[in-house]
Formats: sequence, structure tokens, C-alpha cells
Amino acid sequence: MDRALSLRVDPVDALVDVPRRIRLEGLAPHARVALSARTRRVGGVDWRSAARFRADADGVVDTGVLAPEDGSYSGVSAMGLIWSQSPDDAQASNVFPDDLLEPLETHLTAESDGGRAQAVLIQRVAAAGVSREDVREDGLVGALYRPASPGPHPAIVILNGSGGGMNEPRAALYASHGYVALALAYFKAPGLSDYISNTPLEYFKRGLDWVRATQRPAGGFVALNGQSRGGELVLLLASLFPDDVSAVVAYVPGAVVHGGQNASDPAVGRDGPAWLLDGKPLVHIWNDNRTASWAAFDAGQRHEVSIRTALEDPEAVARARIPVERIRAPIILLSGTDDAAWPSSLYSRMVVDALRAHDFPYDCQWVDAPEGGHAIVFPYIPTTGITHRHPVTGRLFTGGGAPGPNALSNENSWTAIKAFLARAVADHARA
Repeated sequence: MDRALSLRVDPVDALVDVPRRIRLEGLAPHARVALSARTRRVGGVDWRSAARFRADADGVVDTGVLAPEDGSYSGVSAMGLIWSQSPDDAQASNVFPDDLLEPLETHLTAESDGGRAQAVLIQRVAAAGVSREDVREDGLVGALYRPASPGPHPAIVILNGSGGGMNEPRAALYASHGYVALALAYFKAPGLSDYISNTPLEYFKRGLDWVRATQRPAGGFVALNGQSRGGELVLLLASLFPDDVSAVVAYVPGAVVHGGQNASDPAVGRDGPAWLLDGKPLVHIWNDNRTASWAAFDAGQRHEVSIRTALEDPEAVARARIPVERIRAPIILLSGTDDAAWPSSLYSRMVVDALRAHDFPYDCQWVDAPEGGHAIVFPYIPTTGITHRHPVTGRLFTGGGAPGPNALSNENSWTAIKAFLARAVADHARA
């Protein structure tokens, strides 16, 4: 009876951003069947999902066609069994493998009165042949991922947000798509400060110079990719060092300069500076702000609520605004309308409006995810971790959105970014 059922994945083995077809055949017409998925991720923690379906008239369940009757997700979603996974250990949050050069295996099981069937779905963050090496030169701390194919390749520097450290999964995936990718840490990494406070912006200029000098990217193309505080940072860096930045990918960015906030050194305080230039702190939104208040956040409300109080002082906003019109490169902005960390949708609108007001001559795109939250990553990974403990403060922090809208945001944003960068590279080569 087991042989009557056939559970297939197509393709079985591919990059993490490749959608799959999950199809079960051999059921009785309109029979009910339970599908489950289990993936072992960082730290040996199992992540699981399950959903019950009713087969069609041909005895087939195709997750890209049928919605489950109930389970871990709702609605039609070919990869719903992946993005709806939750960990056995509620404290687990990292959805990637311990070694990014190794694949993730998801074991799928179908069970019904007609029998049982199993299949494996393999996701890779790094394509075969992608290499990784530590970077500890010129005071830089990072991880460099190189494509398997011979160069020269365009390059991209990836900056994390208020959690610090290195965003290696994104670097590995960029390398899999043909970019030399440097995941550059600037705090909370070996040899660096534990905090974002008083970070010298010259450090990033040194990183851009290092990539060009050592990697010799195709046509000298070096893009910046940043998330959250990193999204604020890449816009700021591109405005300060316009000759050094070939394209800007700003995930849930800020349109103004912010202080240390949740990643601050306690000795400096959350209202102290995050960024230094020529040894001097940049003016940020909390400086001399007449309306800013942390009361809502300290009372347990969303961080975004307190950020909005600071935006009610137009003079403070004007002083802290990032002069994005100085950027001389194409820009793509990714945001979510239910961002609970800060109002990335509003911030992206502020950036777009400023660029239009100055007749910005370069490509500017904005992908705003309806009901999407702060955590925009890439497709087909679990999106159930809406609330987590902040890596610096240890305080519970919510990013907003919900698993379904966040999964759609991941998919749509990554599709847009790949096309945006391909055009930017081509345009750069023609210039």
C-alpha cells in the first residue's frame, strides 16, 4: 500500500531561493492526507510544520495548487510547509545551517488511510564551488564569499543591523548568484566593539577600498547592501562617499540618522551617537528633539511607536535627514507596512520623495510589502520568528508582520533585488 503513494519534490536539490513543486499522487479521489516537514537547523534544533489537505478528483495534492484545510499555514503556497516551520526549542531563531557551505535537508512525510510516502527537499545557501574566507586586514572584520566561476565578478558589501555581527547567509547567496560578497562586521564581532555607539564611518570607506584593491571587481562595481540600521547606513555611506558606491540595496532603511538605540553602549546611552565622521558624532534624530519619547517602548509597545514620536519634530527631522540626493548610484528600497521596529515604509517614502524633489537621475525602486514586517530576508525560509530577544539588550523585540505576509515579502523583494542588481551591473559596464 505504501507504494501506491508517490511524494515528489521538483527540483529536489537547488539553492534556497528556488521554489519547488511538492506533489503527492496515488490518493483516492478527495481523500484527506497529512503532510509534514522537518528540517534540522543551527544547533541541531528541529524545525517542523504540518498541514492537512483534501486531494483533488484525481487523487493528487499539489501544494502550489491546493490550500490546506488546516495546519501551520493557510492559503495556496507551494513552499508553505517551509516558511511556516517553527522550532522545537522556542528559544531558537537561526534558520540557517551551522556551516553555510553545507545544505539543509527537509524531510517531507505524507500520511493517509491509503498509506505513507516520504521525500527529501534540499536547500543550499551556497552553490557548489562557492568559497569562504575570513577577512582580518586593515582593521576590517568580515567573511568573504567568492563565486565558483572565474572572475572578474561584480562585488557587494553586506552590512548587518542592530544585532551586529556578519550577515554571512546573504553573502553566501549573493556569491551563488555571481557576486564577490563581503559580509562586513562593524560591531559585536571578534576584535570589534560590542556596541554600535561611536562607530567611525571611515571604517566602511576602508572596506570599500579593500574590496576594490584586493578583489578587482568587474568594472570596479561595488554595491552596498544593508538591513535595518545597515539600511540607514548604506544610504548614509552612499551620500558621503558617492564615488565609491555603484548601487544601494537598502532593506527596511531609515531616512534619518539615528542614535545608538538598542545596540548602544550602556556607558554612552541609547540617545548617544551611533556614527562618527572625522571623529565627530553625526547629528541624529533624538538630538534636541522636542517630541521624542521612549515612553511607549519602555511600556511594552512596539519600538516603531516611539520612533514616530521623534518624527513629529520637523526641525529635528530636517537636521538628521540623510542627504540621499548626493548619491550617484541606483537605489532599491525594501520595506513593510507593518514594520514594528521602525516605520520603514514611511522612511522609504521620505527617501523617494527627496530623490524626486531633486530630479534624481538614477534608477530608484521601492518594494513595499503589504502587512510585511521588519525581517525581510530571502525566500523559502521560516518566517514564524516574529518576536525574539534582541542580540545586544536581550530584551524581547518584535519585528511585526505575520508569517504569511513576511514570506511573500521575502519572495517579492528578492526577485526585485536580483533584477535591480543585474540592471545596475549592466548599466555600470556601459557607462
